[in-house]
Amino acid sequence: MATNNNRPISPHLQAYKLPLTGIISITHRMTGVLLSVGLVAFVYIVSAIAGGATDYADMQALINVWIIKLIYWGFVYALFFHLCHGVRHLIWDAGRSFDRETLNSYAVYELAASVILTLATLFM
Repeated sequence: MATNNNRPISPHLQAYKLPLTGIISITHRMTGVLLSVGLVAFVYIVSAIAGGATDYADMQALINVWIIKLIYWGFVYALFFHLCHGVRHLIWDAGRSFDRETLNSYAVYELAASVILTLATLFM
């Protein structure tokens, strides 16, 4: 059987550049999963508060570790990113902003807003 060497080849992941809106869509799904996992940490914090002074002191000692603080601020960023993308979906539900230029500019606005909201929370 003869092979046809003139057929187009599918782009490989290393050659194909995912558009910004695709990256943000994937990131939105990932932050949703991370927020669900973060709820376990929230339940731990609430149970430590309800558990009394010893549990509360242990929880405070854990939260003051730098890596836990970094995870906490990542959780806060994921929350704001997920919120901003949700607002973007509400705009889409209204049937607006589906042209390519608006999609890309809203994606940049979404990223900027999530960073600004996270920084505003950090310095409050």
